[in-house]
Amino acid sequence: MKRIIFCVLFLTTVFPALAQVQVTLGPDEIAENQGWTIVVTIQDERLKSYDNFPEIPGFKKRGTSTQSNTTIVNGKISSSQSVIMNYSPTQQGVVTVPSFTITVNDKPVKVTGKKVTVGPAKQQQSSDPFKSFFDRSPADDFFGRGETEFVDVEDDAFLSLSTNKTEVYVGEGFNATLSFFIAENNRAPLQWYDLNKQLTDILKRIKPATCWEENFDIESIEGERVRINGKDYLQYKIYQAMFYPLNSQTIQFPSVSLEMIKYKVAKNPSFFGQNSKEGFKTFKSKPKTITVKELPPHPLRNTVAVGDYKLNERIQDTHLQTGNSVSYEFNIYGEGNIASIGNPLIKNNGAFEVYDPNVSQQISKVKNRVTGTKSFRYFMIPKEPGQYNLGDFYQWIFFNPEKHKYDTLQATTTVNVEGESKKNEVIQSSDPGSFYNKISIADNSLRKRKEDSWHTWLFSGFLMLMVGGSAFLLFKK
Repeated sequence: MKRIIFCVLFLTTVFPALAQVQVTLGPDEIAENQGWTIVVTIQDERLKSYDNFPEIPGFKKRGTSTQSNTTIVNGKISSSQSVIMNYSPTQQGVVTVPSFTITVNDKPVKVTGKKVTVGPAKQQQSSDPFKSFFDRSPADDFFGRGETEFVDVEDDAFLSLSTNKTEVYVGEGFNATLSFFIAENNRAPLQWYDLNKQLTDILKRIKPATCWEENFDIESIEGERVRINGKDYLQYKIYQAMFYPLNSQTIQFPSVSLEMIKYKVAKNPSFFGQNSKEGFKTFKSKPKTITVKELPPHPLRNTVAVGDYKLNERIQDTHLQTGNSVSYEFNIYGEGNIASIGNPLIKNNGAFEVYDPNVSQQISKVKNRVTGTKSFRYFMIPKEPGQYNLGDFYQWIFFNPEKHKYDTLQATTTVNVEGESKKNEVIQSSDPGSFYNKISIADNSLRKRKEDSWHTWLFSGFLMLMVGGSAFLLFKK
């Protein structure tokens, strides 16, 4: 028996959506004790993401399940993946399923609603002898079975929030993983229940406000075999992130709860009739505490990055000419909070004119580690001839938590500069520039206007004429 059981019901109404994506609604009529489903199926493509299934008045969500299928016909491989939302009716009557849009792999799919008639509960005999039976059959009485007695099977499963460290420095990363573990020999049937909504509430509680988060963005929950205390388990990672403390405040991860659907099984199983009964069980994780230590005293203690880093340099040419620009890359790579890496320290003695760098970064999250590269590309112009070690100009200081000490990445490239000295050369432009550029060179001294200009006399006469005419009209009225 699989450790996690998914219920798949027969479907009758199919709605075509986008190419290779299909949304299927359940039947038009069901009994009060029967289930109803919405199924999203994607052909020949991985089901990477989907948004929430609709809330339907008159139906209650009972959790999602998934299934996959691969066929080979004449050497051609065809595959499909499906996610199933299970609903159960809350009462008899006509339920209106509204039209809705669901996004699958970032593509919106419109689905037309329908009406579903929920009738009285009825007993059914399953035609599939290999599926679990959830409804009673008339054959129960024929075989003298009578009322079914269900028992609770002891489960071997638990919810755990684990970290790879219990004590870190400020800025030092630690991995936190929320997982559901189930033993390979577990016999209790379990199923996810409304995991997306539960996970949203859980993350609000466990994400520490005093940390920078690098989320591993788990797209699909798949079992991975692990061994704990000599016993084999399947680990289902629900959430994983790397956290980097921003201050020395102790980090407290509270206990969180995850509700699962757990089925009771018939005490005396039969080929006919109901052999399982749905129930719920809540699994709780244990609280976790992470102690955060201050970095050792240092003038740059509040600004340095923390991690294990190395340096990679690139330069166009080591034989340079004064006055000609050259590109130089100072690439920091390693494990740590790549996003927090600041610019290298530049010590300029006038031998080079250095411009602000172009910055780019690449972050990788693989196997519980966050690694990457942050690149600083500088353009510089040599001003003085001579031989220079760029380590005298470019340095970057960080704290290595493994060595418990500060370290420095220093350029090792040596360049030879030839040509005439440009250090005291003043570059002037004959173009005065725009209006605003002219302000700095414009003459701002006061000058007396010429009083003998005929323009001045003409304008003054015109003003006197206008004032006189206005006064005449005013007094005449």
